[in-house]
Amino acid sequence: MTGLEIRAAVAGDLPAIVGMLADDPLGARRESPDDLGPYVTALERLSTDPNQHLVVAVREERVVGTLQLTVVPGLSRRGSTRSIIEGVRVHTDERGSGLGTRLIEWAIGTSRQEGCHLVQLTSDNTRTDAHRFYERLGFTASHVGFKLSL
Repeated sequence: MTGLEIRAAVAGDLPAIVGMLADDPLGARRESPDDLGPYVTALERLSTDPNQHLVVAVREERVVGTLQLTVVPGLSRRGSTRSIIEGVRVHTDERGSGLGTRLIEWAIGTSRQEGCHLVQLTSDNTRTDAHRFYERLGFTASHVGFKLSL
């Protein structure tokens, strides 16, 4: 992956990030690329929390991927810290290039540096291609997840 930089997201990256979040059937129903206000507020909150890492992958000054990594201290598993990977997106033009693997490797490496003993993520039941991708990278579908919209 030559010419690729993974760095913290900044406000100027938001249109590209939100565009990638909205670029699938699920995201198209829940994201609002035409109204960046809520995303600006969210980025401000994320940027001040040391346990949050919202990053972008940039190639030739173009945002081509993103993910959020959250570090969660805990009591279970003998007081283990874990990380949660969320919002993994790769620009349509970059799919199949290895960029998704590079982003997940970054998240795993950062999790190790942060002292995490477990990396976890969820993926919508309908994202079967994503499930195969995560399994290829060593993740196991070990739990059933539940959500409650508020």
